[in-house]
Amino acid sequence: MSKLSDNPDIVSIYKLLDDPPTSREMEAAIIEELSTVQDVVRYLVSCFAGHEIYVGHGTDNYWDEALEIVQAVMHLQPPCDDSTLTSRLTREERTLIAKIARMRIIERIPTPYLTHRAFFCGREFYVDSRVIVPRSPIAELIENGFDPFLDREPQRILDMCTGSGCIAVAMALHFDGDAYVDAVDIDDEALEVAAINIRGYGLEDVVTPIKSDLFNALPKGDKYDLIVANPPYVDKDDLENMPEEYRCEPDRALGSGNDGLDCARRILSDAAAFLNDDGILVMEVGNSEEHLVDAFPSVPFHFVDLKKGGSGVFVLSKEQLEAYHDVFAKSVAEAQ
Repeated sequence: MSKLSDNPDIVSIYKLLDDPPTSREMEAAIIEELSTVQDVVRYLVSCFAGHEIYVGHGTDNYWDEALEIVQAVMHLQPPCDDSTLTSRLTREERTLIAKIARMRIIERIPTPYLTHRAFFCGREFYVDSRVIVPRSPIAELIENGFDPFLDREPQRILDMCTGSGCIAVAMALHFDGDAYVDAVDIDDEALEVAAINIRGYGLEDVVTPIKSDLFNALPKGDKYDLIVANPPYVDKDDLENMPEEYRCEPDRALGSGNDGLDCARRILSDAAAFLNDDGILVMEVGNSEEHLVDAFPSVPFHFVDLKKGGSGVFVLSKEQLEAYHDVFAKSVAEAQ
């Protein structure tokens, strides 16, 4: 009795399973053989799995990744209903989908950079490679109005390291334009993208983009009820070992020193001076949460229990920031 590996039919099956379609084969199949949204999405899932792309820029599975490409081409927003799945795609649409999918697989470009759209707090934002793709779990706090951490609705908010401006815009929209938001970033190109999103939602009178190296260019004496910071926080080891997709994002928006805390230290040291007495700082440090706790073991960081996933988001009051100011300032000096 022959072994399975000697059976030519079995060998051919193994080959088909091990060798995903080439980019040319994929494009031909999408353009010439498939018809409906469901056909194309199902096929793209197989292609993505076969080529082992990494998902993490707005989706966490191949189905949603494929569906986002198709819906972007159709100019539709999620969610997708059954009538959309059974819709027939035009040849022009299939051709564009095939082109995007090819670049997604071959060049490992994150889908939002190919479609120029990402979703945050349920709203669409323009993105390109000048900024990182929005994915902060701070969205959950915005949707809850920062309850129970704020005693009242904020009148002035600072969005530190604004990037695409998605956090600043989402906060302005949540508080119905009653809160003025300063959106700070050191990078001119990031601020250009933020300005696109601010204009897109008609918030030019509410959200102000400001170029500054953290607090350095802000007027002394400016006070905020809420400071939200999503600084670069990826440590050196993680930065060197990130999937290829993340290498499409701006390095300076990701890495922040050996332990990922170079920016966080400076924000912790300076934030109290820019907060009203009942103000709070909300900051994301992601996977560098462990480094933060190790660096400041005496500080009572309140890490938020995030129901929708994510980690490394903490809250400190102005009183706490002042109480540990010398600890933070010393850490900044030692890191230089």
